Amino acid sequence: MSLILGIVMDPIERIKPYKDSSFAMLLEAQRRGYQLRYMEPQDIYLQDGKPFGRYSELKVWDRTADEQYFGFGASFDAPLAEMDIILIRQDPPFNNDYLYSTHMLELAEAEGVLVVNKPQTLRDANEKLFASWFPQCIPPTLVSANPDQLKEFVKTHQDTIFKPLDAMGGASIFRVRDGDPNLNVIIETMTDHGKHHIMAQIYLPEIKLGDKRILLINGEPIDYSLARIPAEGETRGNIAAGGTGVGMELTEHERWLCSQIAPALRAKGLHFVGLDVIGDYITEINVTSPTCIRELDAQFHLNIAGTLFDHLENVIKS
Repeated sequence: MSLILGIVMDPIERIKPYKDSSFAMLLEAQRRGYQLRYMEPQDIYLQDGKPFGRYSELKVWDRTADEQYFGFGASFDAPLAEMDIILIRQDPPFNNDYLYSTHMLELAEAEGVLVVNKPQTLRDANEKLFASWFPQCIPPTLVSANPDQLKEFVKTHQDTIFKPLDAMGGASIFRVRDGDPNLNVIIETMTDHGKHHIMAQIYLPEIKLGDKRILLINGEPIDYSLARIPAEGETRGNIAAGGTGVGMELTEHERWLCSQIAPALRAKGLHFVGLDVIGDYITEINVTSPTCIRELDAQFHLNIAGTLFDHLENVIKS
């Protein structure tokens, strides 16, 4: 199927191609004969109410970062409506600039472009808070800016995790126990003296067995998760924080968790999602730029990007 694919991503020269999920998507799209058009967030703009982009033609090669793995062709300005699919693959934080880009990309969607994931849903579905729509699936959790409430949560549950609501890759996550002499300063720092909300969850000892990433395409899970096992002395399993990725077949309970959120994912236009599961619980639902395609592909001889584009092509045909 001959399509024009645009991708909005962070600078391609900074990625690690051997593990980058956006790069896996680009390789598969090129294999299918798509035209690739590369943009960074600042390349999107509006002119007289119409969304445009400053594109670069792109070629990719499955090579290491030490070799040439991408090349640019011509650069030009054109309406976003010329493209069939636009992938939004910019990493958090979700700041005002990210917000503005979703509004502009929503105008492209209104002109008939399939934007993945849906811009409005990216604004609505905070990766930390979205799981709260499925209370049967989450551990005891508090979201608050109130220091007294946060302290009471720690006192009640004894061993807890504090997370900011706008970070990724395990950044700024604290494990806090009752009686911790640094509790006050941690809360002051994270909430800016009670001005900003943070998330507190009970500490789940099953993290030692891995923080599992489950990928879902149109609400259907890939059959294997990537259990990100923390490094020695670490609380966080994130690969970016030194975790080791070990592929595992999904359990029946994990499939049940997926079934609980699948209808909402389909209804909200979330075509590609990364579910984070520790033990029996969903801890986050990643909708902006889910990762782990390449690790799972390598361990289980999959083509997850191929499954994604099969689905997207069906959406375009329907």
